Amino acid sequence: MARFCEYCEKGPTTGNLVSHSNIKTRTRWLPNLKKMKAVINGDTQTVRVCTRCIRSGVIVRPVKRTYKPETTQTA
Repeated sequence: MARFCEYCEKGPTTGNLVSHSNIKTRTRWLPNLKKMKAVINGDTQTVRVCTRCIRSGVIVRPVKRTYKPETTQTA
């Protein structure tokens, strides 16, 4: 499973960790991805999205359903 945001396509970045003695070690930083439901073309789908897209409002969340118990008429 790829670690990419499905909206902005943000992915892992690479670089060096530098110690006090200036020794460099290669490392990888992963994006902060969350699984959430989003409305895509009128359909509700589960997507993996970075928190930046969630915060900026790129994601359209589905309307929360309210469950009302059916009222039954007993005579």
